[in-house]
Amino acid sequence: MEVQIHWTYITPKKQETFLLTDWIEAREALMLADDFEKTGRVKALEFVDRNGVAWSKKELKKLLEEIASEPHEVVVYFDGGFDHETSQGGAGAVVYYKQNDHRYRLRANRRLGEIKSNNEAEYAAFWFVMQLLEELGVHHLPVTFRGDSHVVLKQLSGDWPCFEDDYNAWLDRIEAKLRELDIQPVYEPIARKQNKEADSLARQALDGQLITSRTELEEKG
Repeated sequence: MEVQIHWTYITPKKQETFLLTDWIEAREALMLADDFEKTGRVKALEFVDRNGVAWSKKELKKLLEEIASEPHEVVVYFDGGFDHETSQGGAGAVVYYKQNDHRYRLRANRRLGEIKSNNEAEYAAFWFVMQLLEELGVHHLPVTFRGDSHVVLKQLSGDWPCFEDDYNAWLDRIEAKLRELDIQPVYEPIARKQNKEADSLARQALDGQLITSRTELEEKG
């Protein structure tokens, strides 16, 4: 979770000015705030996250304590598949995360219906990912999303415009869920060969092979 520190600075003669930091990790921000307070020049301190939500020092500490045992350092791979003959779709997702000092990989897929195109299957796959993250309890954190659908990721990031009403409906739904969970997304388009696991899961879903599994991973030395 990244925040900016809003510091109302006061001089010995009671003159005030407002100072604003860059975006920094919340834990680092709390340490900096402690140093700021040691100067005796703090009239007010506030922490504002990327969704514009303001937190006091006490509130931010409590939040970080609450999410310490929840999933964090989350990286997601997603892919969507589409069968033109049946108009059926498949969604595949791989979620890497850390929880209670252990690393995990969640693999899951889902069969999709009423899909009109491969692009729509990609949007549906991203929505499937959002549902997985909500079930895992991921919130108030940055999450890295990786996929080979550059259209979806570039449109979500705002780099590319979206003119199709159907796709805009998916974008609105996804963005609303991101705001609700207070997830700060980092979008990383990747090559298809880097997305083999999610692609395989999407294909298995199309074949009727539904998978949900979680594996604990060994920490790399």
